[in-house]
Amino acid sequence: MNKELMEALDILEKEKEISKETLFEAIENSLLTACKNHFGKADNIKVEVNRETCDFLCYAEKEVVEEVEDDCLQISLEDAREISSRAQLGDIIHVEIKSKEFGRIATQNAKNVILQKIREEERSVIYNQYYEKEKDVVTGIVQRYLGRNISINLGKADAILNESEQVKGEVFKPTERIKVYILEVKNTPKGPRILVSRTHPELVKRLFESEVTEIKDGTVEIKSIAREAGSRTKMAVWSNDPNVDAVGACVGLNGARVNSIVEELRGEKIDIINWDENPGNLIQNALSPAKIVAVFADPEEKTAKVVVPDYQLSLAIGKEGQNARLAARLTGYKIDIKSETQAKDAPGFRYEDYLGDEYEEYDENYEGSYEEGEEYAEDGEYAEYNEGDGFTEE
Repeated sequence: MNKELMEALDILEKEKEISKETLFEAIENSLLTACKNHFGKADNIKVEVNRETCDFLCYAEKEVVEEVEDDCLQISLEDAREISSRAQLGDIIHVEIKSKEFGRIATQNAKNVILQKIREEERSVIYNQYYEKEKDVVTGIVQRYLGRNISINLGKADAILNESEQVKGEVFKPTERIKVYILEVKNTPKGPRILVSRTHPELVKRLFESEVTEIKDGTVEIKSIAREAGSRTKMAVWSNDPNVDAVGACVGLNGARVNSIVEELRGEKIDIINWDENPGNLIQNALSPAKIVAVFADPEEKTAKVVVPDYQLSLAIGKEGQNARLAARLTGYKIDIKSETQAKDAPGFRYEDYLGDEYEEYDENYEGSYEEGEEYAEDGEYAEYNEGDGFTEE
């Protein structure tokens, strides 16, 4: 048994995660390459490696002829009889080739073939390993700045955090551990090229999946997420179990779960709201913490008009329009927000049962459509419509 070769293959398989079969094939190919360099051709040469003992045999298939014209392909009957006493003209004889007789150049070429195969397989293993983690979150160690980009070590490979995928204001120090979202894994001649992100909304989603058990097991679903990296994220969640509070599960005891994620995101604010199939209720939740007087949503046009108390207008819109912008992304609706005073004076809005500074609560359970010219106002309840096609209250 070739113990040294067996031990070397075991180490390579363990450290590089390259299968022994691949390494055996590399050895066979290297011996064929050496034969081709030594003899000038290798069409009739066969190499066999015993997978159990690592012993290898290299031989040439030669035809038995009376007069030899090509030493590489033919053998005389006299020489053939020395190998096999039963050899006859026209037979194919296996002539063993001693690899120790190969020249220095042939041996070096064989070595290069094995090394090249090991490098290729190593790159392939790393590529496959990280390709499986594409669209997932991994922990990396900050190495150095490459211009405005950052090199992140993920263990067996380095990733690039481009400037466009960095959160504005975040500064990292070498050896610092951070979590990143793997955007894409490309296979290149120099090895896998891994692109990661700190701004992608899926980063927040994956962090919650790893932190919240109920999300991991499917009890709570993240229905929608909208993010402005480094500032604020809005996330709509839904519970498949009536006994489980979706928002409470994500927040955790005393905010423990959400706080750990906020800490990882360097203080980014996270709003968690309840998902609702009713677009009006969903938009109302999405605009929290602002109080809403009325929501008129058009599911077909994906537009909504929202009325808020005068003193809540700035809160509903948010700083530089951020709250309204995130709510629009979260719900998929184009949202038009007006204060009560603006809505009262705007064409297309009509109010019933307006009492002083407050409107009475409208009936959320009423289902029906309001066409132009129709009004619904009874028992202190009201509904409003947009001038034009009208809106269907969900």
